[in-house]
Amino acid sequence: MATYLVFTRTVTKDQSEMDTYSSKVGPTFKGHTGKPLVAYGAQQILEGPAHEGMVILEFPDKAAAMAWYDSPGYREVREHRFRGADYQTTLVEGL
Repeated sequence: MATYLVFTRTVTKDQSEMDTYSSKVGPTFKGHTGKPLVAYGAQQILEGPAHEGMVILEFPDKAAAMAWYDSPGYREVREHRFRGADYQTTLVEGL
């Protein structure tokens, strides 16, 4: 069953850390099956608090999503995201 990782950025704290994250995250997908569907496109908040942006990644299943998220390469790179901004990250299974 398709599974999605949804990253919602609420506030940027350190743009240089986010720039580092952005420059290093791409190679972490090598050998993984994640596919970006949304990456900080134009948005209109219809309900709830405003946020800065969103990324949605599609994986074939939960195991594949977690294999990427917990991979050594991504664990190292995501530290820059943790320092650079506040996010809510959600794993959700599709229909």
